[in-house]
This record gives sequence, structure tokens and C-alpha cells, in this order.
Amino acid sequence: MTRAHRNINVIAVVLPFVAFLAAIPMLWNELVGWTDLALLAILYFLTAFGITVGFHRLLTHRAFATYKPIEYLLATVGSMAVEGPVIGWVTDHRRHHAHADEEGDPHSPHVGHGEGVLGALRGLWHAHLGWLVRDHPTAVGAEKYAPDLLEDRGMRIISALFPVIVLLGLALPFALGWLITGELVGGVTALVWAGLVRVFMVHHVTFSINSICHFFGRRRFKTEDESTNVFWLAIPSLGESWHHNHHAFPRSATHGLRWWEVDVGGLVIRAMRRLGLAWNVVRITPERQRARLAAGERSAVPS
Repeated sequence: MTRAHRNINVIAVVLPFVAFLAAIPMLWNELVGWTDLALLAILYFLTAFGITVGFHRLLTHRAFATYKPIEYLLATVGSMAVEGPVIGWVTDHRRHHAHADEEGDPHSPHVGHGEGVLGALRGLWHAHLGWLVRDHPTAVGAEKYAPDLLEDRGMRIISALFPVIVLLGLALPFALGWLITGELVGGVTALVWAGLVRVFMVHHVTFSINSICHFFGRRRFKTEDESTNVFWLAIPSLGESWHHNHHAFPRSATHGLRWWEVDVGGLVIRAMRRLGLAWNVVRITPERQRARLAAGERSAVPS
């Protein structure tokens, strides 16, 4: 990782955090209005859908198919979450699945961090944030892990335009806040809340999948990694926190496999299918789940 790349990652993480800290007193000083909060909610869900439905389920795992313009739209909206260019994101996540919680996993909390409480804390820090400033050769890895995206001229353009898309993602709430309120201060507060604070929130929900959902939570299937399901993250992560289910069935379009496992991202894909906007949607039948559970139980019985 070059120094410039590392510095960009630091700025991308630290600046939204500083904005979040600065925004807290605004709640008491009435420097936030319903316009700011409405734009925050709308842009949070749009960019989070870009990550879970676009970057993750569609582009990384090909859990469903859709039209190219929709692919490009999801990749663009996902880029506004400021989690890196789309090709780099997909490369890192496919590498994560290829080496989950083993040597080569870019953000495992379990590999090479030592034993005991301090080792656990170091691992959680690495999985949540630390890996962003350590060497992980995404540019080279893309040729191995994301050749399909490298061959797609549209995806290469979107990935190269990542800095421009990030700026557009911040300019949009500023412009909308100014337009709706008719005041420059309305644009500034919308930029803080629906721009920077929104990025902070999406970041740390996503990062929690890497850290919390590989350390705390529950497991149902036998897998070779330490992935877990964390119910209280399900709604803010739009279903991503049913992470153990996802590692058991990586290509599943729906991560919530039981009726009570709320998966908003999965519901969006189902709605797209009914509207004719998605097809080849990968579904894991109850029979296949039971077979996976039974296989795990058999392997746990001593011979």
C-alpha cells in the first residue's frame, strides 16, 4: 500500500468521525432540522443498498442477475458509501471468502493477533479499521479475484471515477439541503448530516460485519471460518449481519434464512425479481439447509 493510499484511507475514515463528533452538539443547539434527518435516512439506505445489494450480493457473489444499467447504478451508489472503488471492494471480499479466518484473509480478527484479551482486542481493531492502513495488494489481486469486473469497461470507468463519485455523494445532500430550505446554512447542515455523518454510520455498520460478525454472535451451520449471526445489527446492516448464514451459503441472494431473520436487502432483491428487474436469483431451499445441518451433525459425531 502506498503512503498516498494509506493517507486517503485514514482521511476517509477520520473525517466522517470528526464530523460525527461535531454534529452531536448541533442536536442541542437546534442546528439540525427534519430536512437534514430525512436526507440522512434516505441517503443512508440508498448507499447501504448500493453496498449490500450492489457491491456484495450482485457483483461479488452473483446472487442474482440484472440489466447492465442497474448494475452500473448500484455500483455508483455503492461508491458513494466511500468504502473504496468497486473493483477493489469486490477483490477484497472475494479474497476474504477464499481465505476466511485463515492466512490471506485481509480482515480476520483471528489470524496473527496473539492470544488472550489483548490479542482479541488487537484482532477486533484490525478487522474493524486496522486492515485499511495495512498492506493488502488489491491492484494485483483484482486480476485473480475480480477478472470479470476488470473485463467490464463500465465497471473500470466507475472504479476509476471513485473520487469524483465520492464528491458527488457529498455535493448531493448539500445541494438538496440548500434547495429545500432556500438557505445556504441548510445546505451546510445537510452536508454534515446526510453527507459526512451518513458516511460515518454506513462505514461502521459495514466494518462491524468484519469484526463483530466474526467474533460475537451465534452459529448454526458447520463452516470452516468463525462467522456469526448478530441479530441486533440486522436492520442497520440491511440483513448483512446474518453473516454466518452468508458464509454457509455465499451465493444466496437472501442472508436471513428463517422467517424472523429480517433481511431488507433480500426483500429488495425479491421485489426486483417480481418487477422483472432481477432474475437467476439464488435461493437456498429449506431442504438444502436441513441437509447442511445434518452433514454438520454427522461430522461432529466421533467415529
